[in-house]
Amino acid sequence: MTLPAPSLRIDKWLWQARFFKTRSLAAKQVSDGKVRVNAVRITKPARTVGPGDVLTFVMGDDIRVVRVLALGARRGPAAEARLLYEDLAPPPTRAEAAEAASMSGAPVAIPGPRPTKKERRRFTISRGDLLE
Repeated sequence: MTLPAPSLRIDKWLWQARFFKTRSLAAKQVSDGKVRVNAVRITKPARTVGPGDVLTFVMGDDIRVVRVLALGARRGPAAEARLLYEDLAPPPTRAEAAEAASMSGAPVAIPGPRPTKKERRRFTISRGDLLE
């Protein structure tokens, strides 16, 4: 007799992996059709996921793509939650973030260490703020 594959409700897994602050927020995202499992849109929070499934969902202004590696037993600390998934969409590079900031005109936090005075000056000159 074969054992059934381990699975967990998607709303509970998203909450345990700390993508959403509450389980009801996770369930609302799923109900609104903003979550895909293996490229198939789902609308029921009771849909189960297991290791190997690929989830795509919107979180703020970003689209997250993650692969489920494990099912959690509880909602633990962030370090424990990061072990539950593999992020398939890498974060934007400094150049991509700077380009997005210059295109929108809005300030965007660039990941990484704080820029030096020389780098800040070069960035300001490239935007044309000091030329006028």
